[in-house]
Amino acid sequence: MDDSTVIVTGSSKGIGKALTERFAAEGANVVVNSRDGARAEAVAEEIVADGGTAVGIEADVSDRAEVQALVDGAVEEFGSLDVMVNNAGNTVIAPALEMDPDDWRHVIEVNLTGVFFGMQAAGQQLVEQGTGGQIVNISSMIGQQGFAQRAPYCASKAGVDNLTRVFATELAEHDVHVNALAPGFIRTDITEQTQDAAGYTDEDVHRRAPLGRFGTMEEVANCVRFLAGGDHYITGEVLRADGGWMANAWGPDE
Repeated sequence: MDDSTVIVTGSSKGIGKALTERFAAEGANVVVNSRDGARAEAVAEEIVADGGTAVGIEADVSDRAEVQALVDGAVEEFGSLDVMVNNAGNTVIAPALEMDPDDWRHVIEVNLTGVFFGMQAAGQQLVEQGTGGQIVNISSMIGQQGFAQRAPYCASKAGVDNLTRVFATELAEHDVHVNALAPGFIRTDITEQTQDAAGYTDEDVHRRAPLGRFGTMEEVANCVRFLAGGDHYITGEVLRADGGWMANAWGPDE
C-alpha cells in the first residue's frame, strides 16, 4: 500500500490503533483520528518513530463539519485519499426499558450517524478524484443478533450494515468499493472494561465460539487490510470475523 492515503477514525487506541499500525507497516500514509487531538498526535508520532508516515487529526465523527475537515486535512497533507475506515464507535450497557435517551442518542450519533458522515465525505472526495477507492466500515456481529442490554449498539451496527449496501450500490459506478467488517468478540481494553456489566465471562465466549477463544486485534487488521486492498470483486458485503459464532446454531455444549 505504498503511498496510499488511509484515514482510520477513532484510531487512538484499540482496534483503530492496530489498523493504523498495520497500514503504516505496509507503506501507507496514515491519518490517525480521535476526538482528543493530543491522543491522535501521540499515536501518529509513535508510527513515525517506527519508520512510518502518519499525522494526527482531531475530529468528532458525529459532527459533519469536523468529518469534512478530517477528509480535507488528509488530502491537504498527502494529496489524495484512497481508503476510509470508519471505525469510531462506543457503547452503553443498560436494559432497554431503562435506557437513558441521551445515552441512546449518543451511541447512535457516533456509531451510525458518524459512519454515514464518514462515508459521505470520503465518497464525495473519491468521486471527485475519479480514481476509485475503498471504504471499510467496522460493524459488529451483534448488529445481526439481539444482545441483551445493548439496544443502541445492536441497532446502530445493523444500520451500518445496510448503509454499507446503500453506498456500495451508489458508488459502484465510480469504482469505489464499500464493505463492512463485523467482528465477534475481540480482546480489547473495552471488552475487558465492559465484561462484568454486560454479564459474560471469558469462558462464555470460549464455549460459544467454535474456535474457542476471543479474536485478536491483529486478526481484525488482517481482514480490514484485505477489504481495503481493492484487488477483489467485492462490494456491499458485510464480512463476519466471529470465530464461527453465527455458524454455531446449537450454541455451547452444556
